[in-house]
Amino acid sequence: MKITKFAQSCLLIETKGKRILIDPGSLQYNPSYLQNEWAKIDLILITHKHTDHCNEEAIKQIQSSPYNTPIISSKEVQAAFPNLRIQIVKPGEMLNSAGPRRGEGIKIEVTRAVHGYHSELRGPREIHDNIGFIIEENTTRVYITSDTIDFPNDYKCDIVALPISNHGLVFGAFEAAHFAKDTGAKLLIPLHYDNPKYPINREQVETEFQKQAINYKFLDIAESIEL
Repeated sequence: MKITKFAQSCLLIETKGKRILIDPGSLQYNPSYLQNEWAKIDLILITHKHTDHCNEEAIKQIQSSPYNTPIISSKEVQAAFPNLRIQIVKPGEMLNSAGPRRGEGIKIEVTRAVHGYHSELRGPREIHDNIGFIIEENTTRVYITSDTIDFPNDYKCDIVALPISNHGLVFGAFEAAHFAKDTGAKLLIPLHYDNPKYPINREQVETEFQKQAINYKFLDIAESIEL
């Protein structure tokens, strides 16, 4: 399995010869991705409707490619982007691969997520329908939490990718460390830290992770790790 990070919260997971793109957003988007890094996508997963997680024009081009790429997301995302063809799912659903381009041997669990709130989200930007995903290949489970604050759950994984920019919207370093411990993850991949609107103090984050004995890896844009 290979995981590549793009700006803010976008990940590309390559496993069993399939390419799964998660939350391809507008932040620091490069149109060249469509011919290169984001070419030949087998499946798109979108956690919620904010445009830093859902770049409608880029996704429409991916979906209209010869691969007729399926999109999996929530009812709220479909309402926000009616021109996208979306398979609507809810937390608790288990998706098994089906068809020649949907990743045989790959299972996807739809998880709950709780987007934080402050007054800048009042009105149409408030999130009511937010989901995460656990992608399972053989015995390896990768959990992408979405933009979420902490909440009671029993999700388990080997790798967890979660946002750490705080500001009342998502995890801070302390909560992220405890959430990762609860999942049993052997590796934490931080997300959302490169959004200039919600800057982090990376030294403080790393100090907290080290204090909590968390194994973590910051990835630059287009940087990959192989498992």
